[in-house]
Amino acid sequence: MTRLRYWMAVSVIAAIALSGAQAQASPKSLARATQTTSEPTDRSEETAQAPPEKKRPSDARIDDSDELMPSETDGATDSVEESDETTEEAPASVSPTPVKPSSDGGMPAPPDNDITDIPVPDLPTFPQPPGVTSIPEGEPPPPYMEPHPNPLRFPTETEEVEILGIQPISLEQAIELAVRNNLDLEESRLALDSSRASLREAQGLLFPQLDLSSNLTWNDSASSRISIERQQEILGATTALQTDSTSLTWDSTLQLNYDVYTFGLRSGQIGAAEGTVRVNELDIERQVEDIRLQVTEAYYDVQQSDMDVRIAQSAVQNSQQSLEDAQALEEAGVGTQFDVLRAEVQLANDQQQLTQALSNQQVTRRALAQVLNLPQSVNVAAADPVELEGVWEMTLEESIVLALHHRAELEQQLVQREISDDRRRAALAQTLPQFSIFGSVNLLDISEDDVGGLTEGYAAGARLQWRLFNGGASYAAARREEINRETAEVRFANLRNQVRLEVERAYYQLEASLQNVQTARTALTLAEESLELARLRFRAGVGTQTDVIQAQDDLTQAQGNLVDAVISYNRALAQIRRAVSNYPFTDEIDRLLSEESS
Repeated sequence: MTRLRYWMAVSVIAAIALSGAQAQASPKSLARATQTTSEPTDRSEETAQAPPEKKRPSDARIDDSDELMPSETDGATDSVEESDETTEEAPASVSPTPVKPSSDGGMPAPPDNDITDIPVPDLPTFPQPPGVTSIPEGEPPPPYMEPHPNPLRFPTETEEVEILGIQPISLEQAIELAVRNNLDLEESRLALDSSRASLREAQGLLFPQLDLSSNLTWNDSASSRISIERQQEILGATTALQTDSTSLTWDSTLQLNYDVYTFGLRSGQIGAAEGTVRVNELDIERQVEDIRLQVTEAYYDVQQSDMDVRIAQSAVQNSQQSLEDAQALEEAGVGTQFDVLRAEVQLANDQQQLTQALSNQQVTRRALAQVLNLPQSVNVAAADPVELEGVWEMTLEESIVLALHHRAELEQQLVQREISDDRRRAALAQTLPQFSIFGSVNLLDISEDDVGGLTEGYAAGARLQWRLFNGGASYAAARREEINRETAEVRFANLRNQVRLEVERAYYQLEASLQNVQTARTALTLAEESLELARLRFRAGVGTQTDVIQAQDDLTQAQGNLVDAVISYNRALAQIRRAVSNYPFTDEIDRLLSEESS
């Protein structure tokens, strides 16, 4: 048994030494071997034809010094001269990325970065949490995930807040629930309805006003009584028309008024009301996009916590395997108690990380439930697997132009500018004459009066109303709206710069995350092979427990880096979609606004 273990150790050491010798082979020796089999070329031509990112001054000096070895003394002088020329020209090629100067001799153009040129790597299949299965596309969320219809209801018993179950949902279902249940969006819908009612109120100024008034009055006049008493004293009797001091009068008037010309007062009020409706519609559009991004990021947080739990569980399993190997070697007499203790410490550390990962998983799930405004007794889990959610097929410049055309915030400021113009016109119109026409029909009937009975009356005319002085209030209101207009223009410029920065930040993060996915995928494969080799060396007695622990840490780090890179890519993709706005969700927002208008 001892001899078998000895030959295993010798074979492993030989394999490691051979692989190390191959890895340490000098690239310069390979380059000289290549030069001896090919015809000599002019070094200046090689330097001119080499890509700028591959020309490094340090490498050039090292190669020239290698050519001065005794075996190559024939061309020593020429090599020294060429080395001096190379050293002088080296600082011009320090930058790894060539910058092309502009044709007009001005500022150099930035490097051309295009994410569409980066290939999408193949990813391993990440297992989902226990009890979680994928959901078919287009399946609606369960009906019991709707919140209580009474927004003022709050639980008073512990049973009402007890979690009864975990419902896996897809990202599509989460966004649908958020758009339907979000309270801030509901408040914006109510504000939109209020602004539409205000618009209908302002549009009422386009039509004439028709007023009907009717009065029924019983009167016992003191003057009538005195008149009757004086008549009796003077004449000794009353006339037939003045026998009673009381009277019952019915008076009805139907009046029509219409403002013929208001010098912009009416059109300004209607235009401002229409602009307010449009601002509220754009605000709903903005909130829908914000809610989508908020839900998407919360959903990715749940996926991140699920993967952290899986990685922590894998680390615990690896630590348990290492502990079993250390205990077996100790029992065989080739291991030490120190290796066993280190393996036990590593296992305890990984178990603590697993406990913390499980806690974070619960927190992120409850955070997603809070964003979705779910019932108190329902918890959620991410049903979608961790994978790249898509590819952004536009260049940076196309993304910026599309964002500047589609962002609701920019259009809001343009609409606010128009609202300020309408309100300014309405304020100045108050200092100008207002022309209107009117007409009325009057019916009058007085009881105890047998002369006329029911009597009709008519009236018609035109009215000119001109407020000559109001203390400068109208001009002050007009000046205020001019300032509001300038404020909207400044906000537009500021938002335009912010939108571009958001697109650029998301685009560069998307590009970096995609490259990190490729790097992390390669690093994960190497870490798995490294851990397997470290265990073989440890079992053969030529490795240490420290090597195994370090390999386990490297594998855990590589797994976490790959998950972080994938989820970071998905986050950046969601952020650039939000930065561009309305992409590709225009139909959904139009449907929501059409439902509100109906």
